Amino acid sequence: MTGDDEGGEAPCLLPLLDDEGQVQDRYTNVRLKRVYEPAERADGYRVLVDRLWPRGLRKEQAQFDAWLRELAPSSELRREFGHDPARWDEFRRRYRAELDEPDQRERLRRLRELAGRQPVSLLYGAKDRDHNQAVVIAELLRSRSEG
Repeated sequence: MTGDDEGGEAPCLLPLLDDEGQVQDRYTNVRLKRVYEPAERADGYRVLVDRLWPRGLRKEQAQFDAWLRELAPSSELRREFGHDPARWDEFRRRYRAELDEPDQRERLRRLRELAGRQPVSLLYGAKDRDHNQAVVIAELLRSRSEG
């Protein structure tokens, strides 16, 4: 089934990540990368999606094009999650609700539009590649054709 089919379910667009955490997806060109990893040409437009400045990273070391701290989870949600994988499902559900607010939807729309033209790397500071806000943002960028 394609996205052009009428009446059926939309195709599943869950993240397909390679061993380096980069999205392998035909709909958008979104990558996930720790902000501490060296920048590469293939990263394209690099967007930091953490609310707080990454620990131990000096400003002159940071190589990114935009810092969308507003797109990060609320401070309350971030603290409650605490990067505990056991709390992932609840974090993901609540964070997606935060990202469904009009201002957030517009930020996601602009990122999706940009990713349609060039690679976009979502940068995060968490050690856990599978349980962080960038994973949720990438899911949303790929799962909707509109903001």
